[in-house]
Amino acid sequence: MTLRKTAGHSGRKLVLFFVHAARMSSLALQSLSWIFLAPFRGKPIRWGATFVQMVRIGVESVPIVSVISFCVGLIIAMQAAYQLERFGATIYVADLVGVSMCRELGPLITAIIIAGRSGSAIAAEIGTMKVSEELDALQTMALNPIGFLVAPRMIAMMVVVPCLTVIADFVGIAGGFVLAISNLKIAFIAYFNQTAEALLAKDFITGLVKSFFFAIIIAQVGAYQGFNVQGGAEGVGRSTTTSVVVSIFMVILADLMFTMLFYSTL
Repeated sequence: MTLRKTAGHSGRKLVLFFVHAARMSSLALQSLSWIFLAPFRGKPIRWGATFVQMVRIGVESVPIVSVISFCVGLIIAMQAAYQLERFGATIYVADLVGVSMCRELGPLITAIIIAGRSGSAIAAEIGTMKVSEELDALQTMALNPIGFLVAPRMIAMMVVVPCLTVIADFVGIAGGFVLAISNLKIAFIAYFNQTAEALLAKDFITGLVKSFFFAIIIAQVGAYQGFNVQGGAEGVGRSTTTSVVVSIFMVILADLMFTMLFYSTL
């Protein structure tokens, strides 16, 4: 009997997973339709709200992204120098910091910060509107909640997250540079040349591609959790927490898939 209950519970969980996946896919398709197709059908994008979201998601996140990226660059440089000093190869700290920041850590750190800071805000805002029946009011006024609420936030995410990733890349490299010239006594021009030689256009571009899709994931998960709120304030808090956890999990999973796709031949 216990085994049967466990199997039934697992089956329900699996069915629920596929239901959520189907609903989230439908929301993503509708959001992309409102962004890329609706403007040609006389349904313009709310650019004012989009720019407001760009400021909230992007500009206001620059300090925290910069500080964390700088610290991560320092940490990578310190850990690399500890190992490379044994072989007299501390100059290769520049290679390790530059490549790791552009390929992986820059996009990943930025996405995790935005998921915790802005993805949760999207879920909380939309969830609060659902609880207070503002979504029903929008539909009564013939305003589609996806086009009115999700599309501006998704456009803002797709624009500012790659920009924040670029900032994270350069600030992280700067963190490694500070350690190199202060502790390792590496000349500025030597570190610069080594970094330029180690980095390829592919490293930089793949990081931007990753960040673009991370932005879509974060926006969609936050919006879906907001629309999926049930109950009152407790439901809003639960959906907000879930949005952060699911966003980070899906971002890391997507990062794994992109890394396998881009660098499987290396």
